[in-house]
Amino acid sequence: MRFLHTADWQLGMTRHFLSADAQPRYSAARRAAVAALGPLAAETGAEFVVVAGDVFEHNQLAPREVSQALEAMRAIGVPVYLLPGNHDPLDASSVYTSALFTAERPDQVTVLDRPGVHEVRPGLQLVAAPWHSKAPTTDLVADVLDGLPADGVTRIVVGHGAVDILVPDKDRPSLIHLDAVEAAIERGAVHYVALGDKHSRFSVGDSGRIWYSGSPEVTNYDDIEPDPGHVLVVDVDDADPLRTVRIDDPRIGCWRFMSLRRPVDDARDVADLDINLDLMPDKDRTVVRLGLTGSLTVTDRAALDACLDRYARLFAALVPWDKQTDIAVLPADGEFDGLGIGGFAAAAVDELVRTARSDGEDADDARGALALLLRLAEGGAA
Repeated sequence: MRFLHTADWQLGMTRHFLSADAQPRYSAARRAAVAALGPLAAETGAEFVVVAGDVFEHNQLAPREVSQALEAMRAIGVPVYLLPGNHDPLDASSVYTSALFTAERPDQVTVLDRPGVHEVRPGLQLVAAPWHSKAPTTDLVADVLDGLPADGVTRIVVGHGAVDILVPDKDRPSLIHLDAVEAAIERGAVHYVALGDKHSRFSVGDSGRIWYSGSPEVTNYDDIEPDPGHVLVVDVDDADPLRTVRIDDPRIGCWRFMSLRRPVDDARDVADLDINLDLMPDKDRTVVRLGLTGSLTVTDRAALDACLDRYARLFAALVPWDKQTDIAVLPADGEFDGLGIGGFAAAAVDELVRTARSDGEDADDARGALALLLRLAEGGAA
């Protein structure tokens, strides 16, 4: 038996750092990742798809978002099972019970809207742990595992949330307790646990049967979310009494959110940064969060600003990483001698240089003014 495990589609997600033209492309890529499950299911012979929570970013979506999402699911072609998660719980405002969702839901799409067993076919069951609020008061997965027999039925658990061994806050009531899950696996009551909530592909414990699939399209920077963009192809051997599991993890995501830290202390460092940014492929689908540290002359800082201005126009976003950025700008001796400025203007430049070299409140403004002066002078000479 083979199926696709995915999660955390969060359709309708926006990212504040994306430009006005990049956000629609990013949203389209998220829907395309969903539609790509159809060809993947056909290629691998998957019987069905389970989505382990957070199908939607939240319950208050524009009608267009809901309709486009359902159309993408329709294109998958095989049965799709949706688990409500913490972003889209089955509360009073649930998208899953809205008139639009109910009217346009494709026939092969099923919402796992009640906890417990859902039969896929004879001998194969899904054991669902849906969220009915944003703050469950119990371990929803442990609740549905309680009392399951080891009776030869193949069972796939579909859950959402953090496993207790992965978080420091052990007192959160909604945590999934790994020992309860592993006990159910050990006694043969369940054979695979499909989890959502972590947006990066990740195996939990030592059984090889408990997995986070991660989001099929990136949602955060790579220092936070190191391995997104995958779908898990899960094989469970029905002919084996132990129900041996094998996992494949094809990548279907096409965007990248990257965090870069670079030292910039001279013109060569600025040139190296330029080269590195230039060599990155697929700039229109790449977000770079950039942390820079060092000490630059005003001339080199002006060159850095020109470099960043250029790539800000090419990448989907070039985002300053404020917590990782600390650049000191100090005018070098004779740095402004060749500008051909005399008289009162020369005296004003000298005053700006003195201010820029100070620790006063106006130092940053003076450095910015000198950098602008250099860029204007270079533009006039060009």
